[in-house]
Amino acid sequence: MRFAVQLYTVRDLAKTDFAATVAEVARIGYAGVELAGYGNLASARDVRKACDDSGLAICGAHVGLEAMEKDLGRVIEDQHILGNKTLVCPYLAEPRRKDAAGYRQVAGSLNRIAAEAKKAGLDFAYHNHAFEFQFFDGQTGMDILYGQTDPDLVKAELDVYWLAEGGVDPVAYVKRMGRRVALLHLKDREIGPDGKARFAPVGSGNIDMAAIIAAGDAAGVAWGIVEEDQTYGRPPMDDLRTSFVNLQKLTA
Repeated sequence: MRFAVQLYTVRDLAKTDFAATVAEVARIGYAGVELAGYGNLASARDVRKACDDSGLAICGAHVGLEAMEKDLGRVIEDQHILGNKTLVCPYLAEPRRKDAAGYRQVAGSLNRIAAEAKKAGLDFAYHNHAFEFQFFDGQTGMDILYGQTDPDLVKAELDVYWLAEGGVDPVAYVKRMGRRVALLHLKDREIGPDGKARFAPVGSGNIDMAAIIAAGDAAGVAWGIVEEDQTYGRPPMDDLRTSFVNLQKLTA
């Protein structure tokens, strides 16, 4: 498994200077990035140049479901320009996940998008949060989504923090999904001063990252992607450095 950064972690820096931000990610030692928009750059071509100049692979791109439903041709064209091979649906708006029928409708949309992506030479994955583990008539939203989608088309980008928050064992879930896991979001979890769970640098929290990486390797996952939604006043680049150092120790 190679390691990348989900650029949402450094979104504020990227909005100011995307090229300098990815250059710093490369200096830390990461091999790739996953996109969450283009920061202060205007086009896919500009983003590709910035990543190429820094020697970084683009291992995935988060694109909103509604944007893919509205103009998938444009989205696919951008992925070809970027050199990205994995398109990811990052989130479901609340109205689309309020009941089992909503999840079934989303599953149909994911199947259609993934089929078109495959024709264009792209893989397609869905990124989970915790809300997908709400039950509807004995099934979780996650069960409905993956039960109603073609396993050859719709893959998983499993976010291990949100798996834990959803009440499941992240290691067991990675093993359960097996070869359907395309990418892993490596996001650790600690208990904050208020007694509530919060994000933490990889290797500094209570998620068994070594076991997750081993399970991902066994499933053939090519990229482990570090992300922190918030860093609670710490410079996000510092947390990325901490995560990288810990990943080297975990995989030595």
